[in-house]
Amino acid sequence: MKKKILHGAKKAYDFSNSWTGTIIIVLLIIFFVAQAFVIPSGSMKNTMLIGDHLFVKKFAYGVPTPRIPWVEIPLLPDFNDNGHLIKGEGPKRGDIVIFRYPKDEKIHYVKRCVAVGGDMLFLHNKRLHLRPHEGDDYIKANYPKEKIININNILWVIDPYRDEHNGVHNDESVVNNGGHPPQIFNLLPHIVPKGDYFMMGDNRDHSNDSRFWGTVPYKLIVGKPWFVYFSWDDDYKIRWSRMGQTIEDIEKDLANVK
Repeated sequence: MKKKILHGAKKAYDFSNSWTGTIIIVLLIIFFVAQAFVIPSGSMKNTMLIGDHLFVKKFAYGVPTPRIPWVEIPLLPDFNDNGHLIKGEGPKRGDIVIFRYPKDEKIHYVKRCVAVGGDMLFLHNKRLHLRPHEGDDYIKANYPKEKIININNILWVIDPYRDEHNGVHNDESVVNNGGHPPQIFNLLPHIVPKGDYFMMGDNRDHSNDSRFWGTVPYKLIVGKPWFVYFSWDDDYKIRWSRMGQTIEDIEKDLANVK
């Protein structure tokens, strides 16, 4: 029995060292475990920066239906009609999420989830107002009093992520003078559909997000950032301090700078 196990282990080792085995292992990792992703824009500044190269944790919210890399063609049918081979718990409020752009599923976006299905939200003078679907008791138990306001006997939380996640900010130079999209400043009350997520960039005034093209359904959720494995700036200078950092590490650093 022991010899059979050793023989099997040797065969597996030899296969993994072959070109075929290596390719299969790499593809399995890309399909189900981790995939490389490069931050292409400044919409998540200062949390994620242009030139950050990170690994996406593909199994964070279930197991997405695998697609062939680069061409993004589904490898298998969408058996469950939800974009996932195995359904998982979806993003939580405050999570940074990698997802497929609803207007073009071949493009990946990265934003912060600010509201989940059933939540209500609106923007007034750039300030996000959120009413979690769990209701008043939940709001009172989970948010500081100074962030809670009562509007027509309905409780709302003002800017719920700004203190907890230190990369969330507005650009004071962007003013409401008609030169910018109105959604940056004000957004009418909106109920997030069940199973959908409202995404916004941390760099609030320079982000193309759910304010402009709507919510993101669960079927387009890919995963969440795992850690930065490489980073360089516009001048191709390596940002050594960001190497190996998780989102939690980066946010702690931002809190220390405040």
